[in-house]
Amino acid sequence: MHSSFPKLHRFFLRLHSTTSSPNPPPSPSPSQWLLLSSSISTSRHLRQFLARAIAAGLLRNNQLHLWNSLLHSLARGPNPDLSISLFDLLRRAGFDVDNYAFTAVLKAVAAFPRPKEGENIHSLSLKLGFESENFVLNSLIHMYSVCGFHVAARRVFDLAEDSARDVVSWNSMISGYLQVGMCQEALSVFGNMVRRSITMDAITPVSALIACGRIGAIEPGRRIHALVVIYGFDLNCFLGSSLINMYAGCGYIEDARKLFDRIPERNVVCWTSMISGYTQSGRFGESIEVFREMQMAGVRADDPTVASVVSSCAQLGAHAQGRNIHKYCDVNNIGELLSVKNALIDMYSKCGDIQRAFEVFQGLARKDVISWTVMISGLALNGYPKEALNLFSEMELSDEAMPNEITFLGVLTACSHGGLVDKGYHYFNKMVHCYGLMPQIEHYGCIVDLLGRANLLEEVKKFIKEMPIKPDVVIWRSLLFACRGKGNVKLAEYAAERILELEPRRCAGHVLLSNIYAVSSRWSDVNKVRGVMSNWSIHKIPGCSFIELNGIVHEFFATDRSHHQSDMIYEFLWVIHGHLFSESYDESCLSTWEGP
Repeated sequence: MHSSFPKLHRFFLRLHSTTSSPNPPPSPSPSQWLLLSSSISTSRHLRQFLARAIAAGLLRNNQLHLWNSLLHSLARGPNPDLSISLFDLLRRAGFDVDNYAFTAVLKAVAAFPRPKEGENIHSLSLKLGFESENFVLNSLIHMYSVCGFHVAARRVFDLAEDSARDVVSWNSMISGYLQVGMCQEALSVFGNMVRRSITMDAITPVSALIACGRIGAIEPGRRIHALVVIYGFDLNCFLGSSLINMYAGCGYIEDARKLFDRIPERNVVCWTSMISGYTQSGRFGESIEVFREMQMAGVRADDPTVASVVSSCAQLGAHAQGRNIHKYCDVNNIGELLSVKNALIDMYSKCGDIQRAFEVFQGLARKDVISWTVMISGLALNGYPKEALNLFSEMELSDEAMPNEITFLGVLTACSHGGLVDKGYHYFNKMVHCYGLMPQIEHYGCIVDLLGRANLLEEVKKFIKEMPIKPDVVIWRSLLFACRGKGNVKLAEYAAERILELEPRRCAGHVLLSNIYAVSSRWSDVNKVRGVMSNWSIHKIPGCSFIELNGIVHEFFATDRSHHQSDMIYEFLWVIHGHLFSESYDESCLSTWEGP
């Protein structure tokens, strides 16, 4: 026992040796007490500690502050359950605990969480009359919120007297609702707080702004922004990033950028908020550009920053920039979070570098369901359907992650791209019967696409008819696209009618039907479709392509001349066109052209 607990043994021996002297035993200083608490790592150590404390005469109420400090230290430590154990031992020893002891043990309960223990401690606080104590009240609200018992947290909050509730109580209730995704309720509490003229602190609007951003509530968000101005809160990084996230989450990315530019001192959180805001808004080029500005400003990126900008690279197919960011992570020793690794796998896959994506995947010490899913989907989309299905089999044999609905989308996509009809049906049924997952419209769409690619139009028609959920426009568009390959005009017209019912003002259905008529040489019907589009002012959305050159992504639309080097590009295209039809092509024209 002595060897396993030497610090406590020596300390209590010194205390015990003084008990026979006429002088009272010395009380340990707070620093000594906290040093001893670091030696407590098991329940056995804790019992030894308490036994020796009793023997040394330390279990006295005038030393309550020392025991409270020990309770709080254990609650913040790696084994917070020891704080709960100590609280129970002190109670059994007849020690009179106070409100600070309750806050410590409730903090420990929230760290697990252990709601049953929390309810018992709550009952004890009621019995001893501490429920109206401000610190205990706030700790109870926090504990129940963290445990997911938002109804109990609200009951504690509502039953408390007004004098017991402070701004921390209101903040705890708002953030508690946020933790369980109940954003409307969080805003309702915030609104009640404003109506009752409760003075807020700088934390209060942050939680409310997060709620607005999650549900796209722009008007409440603007009113909260106005309150921030009225209260005179500094536009620091913490509050500024919350406002940026709110505006970006509500789709007002320009307002987010204006606010970002007004923040006097921007830290990595502000930069990340702006980068992720652009990424979520589909403004991938701007996201990468802000990341460049961040590097030029000398701000070191962190893992959330990298995950966001790598996602933008994936959407643009910006392989060179994504590769440079990967190197940046290696040089700066960041990007070790699994979320970043998953983003890199997705980026390399979407950029066509499936080999490097697989290298990142293989190098993972731990793989979650997202890791497996992005790798399976990457193999499927890059023309490796059998490898994708083999990897899924490995996933099933491993105990790292359970396939989810998105994983099966990747599996069904592999079957579709590989023309594996039987396997597609097999995995579709396996998803339901083996994993208990309910197919969504996207899964039905994969089967429709699979059958359509295999030119099994009658099977497609039957499958759609027997679907338990109503087909959406993607289902009908897949059928219409399949009809294009087989020239089945009658079925194509049926699918087009369904599309026009769902999207009468969109061009996709009209264009596909027009193309099918053209393939069948039904030019009068082609003219009819185009006439309808003209009468309804429906315009075909121009095709778009991206080209990455020297780390810069250039975007081009059909018949578009907005690029700053468009004249040179078109001139060179004419040169190439002339070379294809003329043997007198002069290669010297290339010598002075430097490229876009």
